[in-house]
Amino acid sequence: MKTPPNSATGKRKNKALIPRWKRWLSYFVEQHIESAPSDINPHLYVSIVRGRLQLSTANAIYSFEDLYTNFGEALDRLNPDPKANYEVLLLGLGLGSIPYILEKKHGCRYGYTAVELDESVVYLAEKYTLAELESPMDVITGDAYAFVFTTEEYYDWICMDVFLDETTPEVFGSTEFLEGLQERLTPGGLLLYNCLTDQATEYQRTKLFFEQTFLTVFPQAYYFDVGGNWILVGPNPSA
Repeated sequence: MKTPPNSATGKRKNKALIPRWKRWLSYFVEQHIESAPSDINPHLYVSIVRGRLQLSTANAIYSFEDLYTNFGEALDRLNPDPKANYEVLLLGLGLGSIPYILEKKHGCRYGYTAVELDESVVYLAEKYTLAELESPMDVITGDAYAFVFTTEEYYDWICMDVFLDETTPEVFGSTEFLEGLQERLTPGGLLLYNCLTDQATEYQRTKLFFEQTFLTVFPQAYYFDVGGNWILVGPNPSA
């Protein structure tokens, strides 16, 4: 796998040690581990809940190991092939729940390129979770929108999981951006796009986005309703 410029490469650091008593107590009450506020996410912190590391902002959960159920349920339904040699683009890193689920639950050791805007998120991911993964991963601190239009690489899967707190910036819902994602997919590749639906206004917005924009770029698209979220699935036609 090619190493993109300005990526975090080399030997990963050892995973930060967390006292066993905190993991035990986390099954009864959330245990705060570390806060790392940034200009992008003023309220950003890692805690342990039910024995799993959770990355949260004031109003949203960014990552939750194998309990990140929106992508977890979608990946279960896709039944990924552990023998495949996929290259996966992650737009939005969190603590790396998507590669964590694919590796720990499905036995898939794919190659990953992760693009994350917030340096604090990258710092927390590298400190707490990425060292636990065996899958090769390049982490790029940068803008996901710009990356899509500048990279020359192709990916078998693209996982779009960009949020600022509980909102996805409008630019990521444009036809232009979706067409850019399609151009970066290999023939027969898949786009997995995370959308909120837990409030009536969000449900209506996601429904309109799927019907009026997403389907125009990915005519064979469908979605998984995973309870509070839709994971839109955009198959790229085979060559």
